[in-house]
Amino acid sequence: MKLNELANKPGSTKDRKRIGRGIGSGTGKTGGRGVKGQKSRSGVAIKGFEGGQMPIYQRLPKRGFNNINRKVFVPVNLGRLQEAIDAKKLDAKKAITIELLHAAGVVNGVKDGVRLLAKGELKSKVTIEVSGASAAAIAAVEKAGGKVTVTSPAVAEASE
Repeated sequence: MKLNELANKPGSTKDRKRIGRGIGSGTGKTGGRGVKGQKSRSGVAIKGFEGGQMPIYQRLPKRGFNNINRKVFVPVNLGRLQEAIDAKKLDAKKAITIELLHAAGVVNGVKDGVRLLAKGELKSKVTIEVSGASAAAIAAVEKAGGKVTVTSPAVAEASE
């Protein structure tokens, strides 16, 4: 096989539809747009327009509240932490920080911080520095003989 012999499989590509090219083409004259009216003309933006009536997306009530100042935390479960320690990606003897978690591939795309959650089991004695932690996660780490340090208290309170 040579580069000049490469070709698509038969039937895998279609020619584009050439509209407005004479009556014999089947899409001549009006070019598949029908006859007259706004939609037959160029420059039409008609998606949500209802002829001057209040559109449905404006008639329906809006619900809820989106806080533009919300904090977005990446969750890390104790079980995932233990997996990383078992796989020698994290050293349980050193303090585990957000940077180390990111370097080990435990978390990705950290925006406002990392929140420790209690799902799974932790067997290692570890010292962890995170932005937030659930009460159950702190209890589980302390039960294993470790320690949790919440770095910024204002952020941790907002997350709970």
